[in-house]
Amino acid sequence: MSIGAFVRLYLASTSPARLATLRAAGVDPVLLASGVDEDAVAAAAPGPLDGPALVELLARAKAEAVVGALVNGAPIDGFILGGDSAFELDGELFGKPHEPEIARQRWLAQRGRTGVLHSGHWLIDHRGGEVRGATGAVSSASVSFASNITDSEIDAYVATGEPLKVAGSFTIDSLGAAFIESIEGDPHAVVGLSVSLVRQLMREFDAEWTELWNIDRP
Repeated sequence: MSIGAFVRLYLASTSPARLATLRAAGVDPVLLASGVDEDAVAAAAPGPLDGPALVELLARAKAEAVVGALVNGAPIDGFILGGDSAFELDGELFGKPHEPEIARQRWLAQRGRTGVLHSGHWLIDHRGGEVRGATGAVSSASVSFASNITDSEIDAYVATGEPLKVAGSFTIDSLGAAFIESIEGDPHAVVGLSVSLVRQLMREFDAEWTELWNIDRP
């Protein structure tokens, strides 16, 4: 049984979580750092943006930033995927905290609470070495944190450095998983890349998700 001709995916991100998610789903993408200044892109937006609009805007900026890149001297031939995430709590959006004290304050605020993690996706059809189309969408999931997380646990988690590098100061696929009680919605949205949503986006270009699989093909 055939699963279609192989199509390469180019990921405009260096996120270890996004890479691991794709590899677990059978896809080994080419990684391309976008170099996008997220703050500058958000500041240039016409008016304030809500969470879904912001992450889709940044995902689009990242995907478009690598369109002209060369890989081993050749233009991109396949699909380009950009992604971005933000955590929303009480109507306020939070990206990566970067600083330990900021991460600690966020954890004190979200302990025992529920927020929403928004993950934006932008997919560019660049098969044949040129832009043939583009589309985007957002996947969101509600995340509830345990109420009995101690201050010492927060300090220990922050000290690992992990929460400094991720939206909302937490992960679900690594050290932060123990502090999350439940998730409502697409769990992959919390990782920052929804494979089911990417599959749906590919279908808009009459492409199959299975074409991205890096496996032996009969």
